[in-house]
Amino acid sequence: MEMKRNSGTLIGMLCLTIGMIGVLAFTMLFSPPKKTALAASPSYVRVIHASPFVGTADVFVDGTKLLSSFQFGAVTGYVAIPAGPHKVQIALVGRGIGASVLSETLAVSPGVAYTVAATGATPSSLALQVFIDSNLLSPGTARLRLYQLSPDAGSVSLDTGGDSLVSGVGYKSASNYLTIAPGSYTIGVDATSNTSLHVSATLKANTVTSVFAVGLVHGTPNIQLVTSQAQGLPALPNTGSDPNAITQENNVQSLAGWVWLVACSSLVFIGSSLFVRRFFLLARQ
Repeated sequence: MEMKRNSGTLIGMLCLTIGMIGVLAFTMLFSPPKKTALAASPSYVRVIHASPFVGTADVFVDGTKLLSSFQFGAVTGYVAIPAGPHKVQIALVGRGIGASVLSETLAVSPGVAYTVAATGATPSSLALQVFIDSNLLSPGTARLRLYQLSPDAGSVSLDTGGDSLVSGVGYKSASNYLTIAPGSYTIGVDATSNTSLHVSATLKANTVTSVFAVGLVHGTPNIQLVTSQAQGLPALPNTGSDPNAITQENNVQSLAGWVWLVACSSLVFIGSSLFVRRFFLLARQ
């Protein structure tokens, strides 16, 4: 009788122990991802040619040609690249990487979106200007941002249909993001050099529109406005706007966690039932 009593108690305690181990494993499965997972996320980079001096160019990244015959005023879409340092070189078209007129090493962080602008109107002023972008927005809205990349335009302001939205944006600077209702607008940019430019743009819902002032007020190529539109949340995650998006690996991990939870809960229930049943049997004796 004493052997049976100890056996039943041990079975109950064993089930309870297994259940507690399972709960601990479940907690570990659902612990926040380590920072090493974030380090594996790519960076997102787009490039705009805003240097009046360079003209049509080839762009090399880490020794490999990224863009060919890149014309003044052109802007690329966002491209995913590994996070970390990258050597960027710009050469006149067809001259090759050995004839680069601009060479810089840029460090980019995981999950961050950047605009990289080639700037400068003279050999001594050539440089890459880097802006950190954000494609986050409230669903159903549109966002607008102004980049001042004209060397001799001074500070600039932006308006839509006569309504001033931002002012005092200096050379190689960008405005804050402006959240406005989707629709068709006439965007005006006025410079302190008594220059006014206008461009028509349709700002779609869930998009981010960039307006770049490039060129020279006094010289060639002449100052102009270049627009570029990118999708933002919720339409297009993983373009720098949502670096923490759920991956397939996370989904598999979550499923495994639920299996563990059901299994462990069952063991705890069985162990508790045996323990309670054994307790009442002993109490009757």
